[in-house]
Amino acid sequence: MNALTDMSRLAEAIPLHDATALTEGGREARILLNGMIYSLRITRQGKLILTK
Repeated sequence: MNALTDMSRLAEAIPLHDATALTEGGREARILLNGMIYSLRITRQGKLILTK
């Protein structure tokens, strides 16, 4: 095996989620983890910000 093959397998094992699907076409979504609510926001520049 080479490093490229290892990276390819790792990429396939990690779930991929579309941020616009999480926000349902908007700019913000809330994510619940261990009883805590986090806010995921898409900025005007198209970057992601995750805050408590």
